Amino acid sequence: MRTLTSSLNRAHPYALGLFRIVIGLLFACHGAAPLFGVLGGAHGGGTLAAWTWPGWYAAVIQLVGGALVLLGLGTRTAAFVASGSMAYAYFSVHQAGALFPLQNGGEDAALFCWAFLLLVFSGPGALALDGLRGARGGDPARLGSAGAA
Repeated sequence: MRTLTSSLNRAHPYALGLFRIVIGLLFACHGAAPLFGVLGGAHGGGTLAAWTWPGWYAAVIQLVGGALVLLGLGTRTAAFVASGSMAYAYFSVHQAGALFPLQNGGEDAALFCWAFLLLVFSGPGALALDGLRGARGGDPARLGSAGAA
């Protein structure tokens, strides 16, 4: 059992990095769809008109924030903004529909909010550009480790 725990501990930064990459990619896709009309577009097709509140701004946050989290660049800050935008989306759009996310269609917003909040506190994990920047700046933390945020 001790070897399993130590193996899992060694893999932790990489599992966290893969989690960050997947969450960032999914979030960026949510932003690209309404901005560029790809992946089904906005509301079943098309694009959002520029500068419309709140949809266009939310899509920009999703695209840019998701890309930054995906790359692991400014991860904690990007994840904080993304988490806040999803909390806003949940409480301003979904919460009025029903108490639970399963009932009000807010599952995506709730899951993204909590996933990004986890990244705010845990850092980017391995395979992040934040690790390269920290290593160049004389950060004693290992390249790509969770502590190199």
